[in-house]
Amino acid sequence: MSHVQGRHTGGRKGPAKEPSGSVSMMSGPALHTDIAHLSPLLGTWRGKGAGEYPTIDSFTYVEEVTFGHVGKPFLAYSQKTRHAETELPLHAEAGYLRPAGPDRLELVLAQPSGIVEIDEGTVEANDGALEISLDSATVAVSSTAKSVTSVRRIIRVDGDTLTYRVEMGAVGQPHQHHLAATLTRVDQT
Repeated sequence: MSHVQGRHTGGRKGPAKEPSGSVSMMSGPALHTDIAHLSPLLGTWRGKGAGEYPTIDSFTYVEEVTFGHVGKPFLAYSQKTRHAETELPLHAEAGYLRPAGPDRLELVLAQPSGIVEIDEGTVEANDGALEISLDSATVAVSSTAKSVTSVRRIIRVDGDTLTYRVEMGAVGQPHQHHLAATLTRVDQT
């Protein structure tokens, strides 16, 4: 979106008006050039996954993930899951995916369970798919949260399909597989 710059408009700056008779093709701000390579993530994704860990019963879930932007050099991320059979809420998290140099990313996120993660890793395009690998640099937990010591997230986007795996070390267990899901894009932002 272009903005009026360098001229007085009654004491305020604002969006430039489209020329009479034209229609804007953009519904929001342009994607920041520093995150253009992450555009395959944009949109809302839904699908199913399965989880397991030595300290819990295995389970299946349905999930919705959204990646959006506001024209700044980061993507906003939100996630929520429900139990596949009971439809009760299971988990949620929200945060930001930020570029950290050529082919490098940071994920900063918070969970209502009292866990905050800072993950760092790589992003690359392989055979038309976007592949992201992130490892926890820091995991902080509140005094009432379960102990989590390490996290790894592997994300792959190929067209309108997003798959991921999550590994973790938690509650005295060694780092190992925890979650896997396949999601389909239902809306592109």
